[in-house]
Amino acid sequence: MISFLAPDGKIFATAKTTLAASHPDIRIEQGLLSAGVEKAGELIDAGTEIIISRGGTAKAIKDAFPAIIVVELPITGFDILRTVDQARRLGGRIGVVAFASMVAGIDCLPSILGVELCQYPIENEFEAEAKVLQARRDGAEVIIGGVITGQTARKHNLPHVLIESGGEGILQAALESKRIYAARLAEKVKSSLFRTVLDYSYEGVISINQDRQVVICNPAASNLSGRKQAETLGQPIDKVLPRLKLERVLATGQQELGQIIELGGSQILCNKIPILVGGRIAGAVATFQETGKIQQWEAAIRKKIYAGGHIASFQFSDIIGASPAIQEAISMAREFAITDASVLITGETGVGKEVFAQSIHNASPRAPKPFVAINCAALPAQILESELFGYMGGAFTGANPKGKSGLLEIAHGGSLFLDEIAEMDYGIQSKLLRVIQEKRVMRLGSDRVLPVDVRIIAATNKNLKTLILEQKFRADLYYRLNVLRLNLPPLRERRQDIPLFARHLLSRNEKAAHRKLHWGPDALERLVRNEWPGNVRELQNIVERIVAVCKQDYISAELISRVMRDDDDKPETSAAAWSPFDEHETIRQALDQTHGRLAAAAELLGVSRSTLWRKMKTLGLSPRRR
Repeated sequence: MISFLAPDGKIFATAKTTLAASHPDIRIEQGLLSAGVEKAGELIDAGTEIIISRGGTAKAIKDAFPAIIVVELPITGFDILRTVDQARRLGGRIGVVAFASMVAGIDCLPSILGVELCQYPIENEFEAEAKVLQARRDGAEVIIGGVITGQTARKHNLPHVLIESGGEGILQAALESKRIYAARLAEKVKSSLFRTVLDYSYEGVISINQDRQVVICNPAASNLSGRKQAETLGQPIDKVLPRLKLERVLATGQQELGQIIELGGSQILCNKIPILVGGRIAGAVATFQETGKIQQWEAAIRKKIYAGGHIASFQFSDIIGASPAIQEAISMAREFAITDASVLITGETGVGKEVFAQSIHNASPRAPKPFVAINCAALPAQILESELFGYMGGAFTGANPKGKSGLLEIAHGGSLFLDEIAEMDYGIQSKLLRVIQEKRVMRLGSDRVLPVDVRIIAATNKNLKTLILEQKFRADLYYRLNVLRLNLPPLRERRQDIPLFARHLLSRNEKAAHRKLHWGPDALERLVRNEWPGNVRELQNIVERIVAVCKQDYISAELISRVMRDDDDKPETSAAAWSPFDEHETIRQALDQTHGRLAAAAELLGVSRSTLWRKMKTLGLSPRRR
């Protein structure tokens, strides 16, 4: 707020008239010298930040309130001319008794107006009477000055003329006050912003001047250093925080970034930078943060940015089955969940290995963190490597210029599920082993290592020991993965669970088809009799196909048989138990029994002839006739 403090009633009235239209927000009061100082105190208490006054009153307010801004009401050349012109009509010798600021430039008027002027400057109101009397002794015929001078001249019956302030000076002072107020407000906003940033910054900030004295110490710096702000501000930095060595930056002018030092009993990451003004070092500033906090934020950032969508949706309660075999597997998996060791899940294709992997993750302390899954057989070796370990920009042709985080980084704090681990390239296996052992990962094309905390859950439908003998799988990686072993039973070994699965799958699929179906009396029995080499996945496919082709409200055993016959790759029965863990030996025995006849061997194994032919080609087998 801005206030105008007039020294007398005449200036008060002029100010009222002048400011009413253009500056109605300026408060106008009256008070001379000591009375003006008292009135100024009241205005300041009411919120006034700038006071307009003149002469001795302005000076007295400045002396009494050094922190307040006082804009002195200017006395213009027109005001002086008017006053001298009135005074010369009362006498040719004029005594000027006033504060120097009120009559600046009056020396040029005697020759212009043909008068004799004698100046008697005063410093305060108490000098006014002595100077007036001296002017009379020196032959002054008329006295000019401010209000206090006029009161003294009147007391001694001397002619006098008051130097009045016109509207021009009052408007000039008002505009100057408004400019100062706007600048002061902008500075307050900037200062408040700066202070808020410092006070609420999570980083500690300490700044020193050229004399090595602490001039800034925000609350975070106080907390991290263990020293109160009052104990730090104004003190030499090498005395209060010697470990910071901030004074060294003053001496060298060189910034020191990324230093890890011990401060207040904690490890902190510190950056120190010189403050340059006009090319010269004016001080130095240090910003620092506790390394433990940085690690927490890093984990939160990884979860927020990278781990979107990498969640485990299955729980142990979602696993269907009441048979002793599956209940034993669930019980063992629950025990595995509370540990942090690697888990190797084995079992035939379609038994639900990923369902168990997700359930283990969700029952573990890592449940809130990412669950990242990748099928090692689905990607070529080079792409799998870049997906697992990530890469820097330009690491290889076609790489994203910005680089990419690997799945090991994304899974930080959580679990990484490696499905079909047996299909992983032999070279990548060694890199994965190093990550598991050292808990650090290095992106392709980078020379920096990043710490990772990941639990590995791997799955396979192959016999890894056989692959080790064939030098297709690393023995050291096998023993790293095979800390906890979970073997899931095939569906044919838990036949009592087949009706449960069938009812659940029918309920799920009939909702999508918007039809209500139920199993016929002998339909479920027909499903139970099947060998299910594809396990739950095969059963799911059959149920979906049944829902699609069924034209009536119930599902018959005849319909099931027809659907199974139509499934060329998966006939309805299997005369021999299919063992994906030893395909080579199983196929060889079937060919021996059928004297090399592919159709007969396929029927014996429960697969189509085309499927058998593909497997024989993959395994390098040829039919042997007898």
